[in-house]
Amino acid sequence: MREDPASQQTTRTSPGLLFVRYGVGGVMLLAGIVMLIVSPSGLGTEGFGMAVGGGLAVLLLNLLYRVGVSGDREREQEERAREYFDEHGVWPDEGPSSG
Repeated sequence: MREDPASQQTTRTSPGLLFVRYGVGGVMLLAGIVMLIVSPSGLGTEGFGMAVGGGLAVLLLNLLYRVGVSGDREREQEERAREYFDEHGVWPDEGPSSG
């Protein structure tokens, strides 16, 4: 059984993209904590709520996007397995029958 070369691809993510995915939300969380420490009453608590809420929203939107993309990957793998079955008569993980 040979694996499809396209399924063995490893993707490398650039540091800039990683910063946009996780850094922006992390910086917003950190800014909210700093605002609370600098001004523990009034503007600090409101700024903390706003910044932490925004940061968590960014991180959770990224998580939801990642979950959605992984579903697309699974569908593509299933489609490749069906094409392999149509061509060879067995599923890719079964191997040739000994009959």
